[in-house]
Amino acid sequence: MSAVASDGAVPAPADRTDPTMQEPILEVLHGVDLQVPPGAVVALLGPNGGGKTTTLGVCSGLHPVTSGELRIAGRQVNGVSAAQLARVGVCCIPEGRSIFANLTVRENLWLATGTGTPLGAIEEAAYARFPILGHRRQQLAGTLSGGEQQMLALARALGTEPVLLLLDELSLGLAPLLVSQVYDTVSELAAGGISILVAEQFARTVLPIAHSAGIMLHGRIVQMGSPDEIEAKLSTTYLGG
Repeated sequence: MSAVASDGAVPAPADRTDPTMQEPILEVLHGVDLQVPPGAVVALLGPNGGGKTTTLGVCSGLHPVTSGELRIAGRQVNGVSAAQLARVGVCCIPEGRSIFANLTVRENLWLATGTGTPLGAIEEAAYARFPILGHRRQQLAGTLSGGEQQMLALARALGTEPVLLLLDELSLGLAPLLVSQVYDTVSELAAGGISILVAEQFARTVLPIAHSAGIMLHGRIVQMGSPDEIEAKLSTTYLGG
């Protein structure tokens, strides 16, 4: 599994061999082979429980690689922590947006400063791309609409200047018009050179902007191809959409 994203420095893997921390590992993914080139949107499709979210977790450093390789910018990063990967541009927006409802829009954006980007720069970029957030900057995030919350999640992610963006079920809970608008933004981000891996149950929401797509079932990618090729399989493979 690899993400060809940039030539930025990637930290060495952290030591995770403390025998007191060993726990039984359940293998969920089997032979997953993915490449996410710069400027591309790769859609990972399939039903709930297929392994899509776990795949994103491995790419972001939240789950360990038990076999094979995870590469970022051509360098193996097996064992590198999620915090270290975040500092070199790997950013994940998990299912449900994960905004902090009891914090303001501005305070949510401040959380992205942990990777070293100043708050002023994050706010400038966020409000330029999503002007409505500028008008809502002092509003509690929990009172925003679903679409605005998704904008906030994207804005916070972009504040970290990602080279690899991992998106999990962006369409969840959004009206069809808002889904289209959010994915238009994703397409624009890819055009700017960001590598984007999208996990999505509802295939037809993301296929129009994808450069390639894969169908994931039972922890395996059973089909990989162009969006048109994958869409042709929707009638024979269980997918939302």
